[in-house]
Amino acid sequence: MQKPTTAPIGVVLAKTAKTVGRAFDQALATDGGSQPVWQILITLKTRRVANQRELAAAVGIQGATLTHHLNAMESAGLITRRRDPDNRRVHVVELTDEGETVFHRLAKAAIAHDKRIRAGFSDEEITTLAGLLSRLAANVAGGGIDQENSDWTHPNGDSGQD
Repeated sequence: MQKPTTAPIGVVLAKTAKTVGRAFDQALATDGGSQPVWQILITLKTRRVANQRELAAAVGIQGATLTHHLNAMESAGLITRRRDPDNRRVHVVELTDEGETVFHRLAKAAIAHDKRIRAGFSDEEITTLAGLLSRLAANVAGGGIDQENSDWTHPNGDSGQD
């Protein structure tokens, strides 16, 4: 078996994602936030979610994990939760004035981070990169290329087909 001439794209992507994610964590932490808090704030600010279950789905985290974050955010005065008068089992989550303030502060940090990672890329390159990353996601989600009829070959010459 020949040694690959380049690192597998999944390894490169995973390392890059970790590096970018850590930098984003640092940028948000500097302004008193975190990625989960940012994701919850931006979702509440930009999408209409009727309850915690919809919020968890929109943010992409499990209900129990969301509850943990919401408890902390409520204690910090960033959100309020109230029972839906039409369905007492459902909690409606809303931003407070302090939550609005923190949202705007973290939005500045997120925008600065985005500018930092876009540095040196043209708008066309960013569009191409976004498209390529979407295709990679589709590939691993099963919506990608037909492996049986693909002519793709790994740099080591292995087509992955036996």
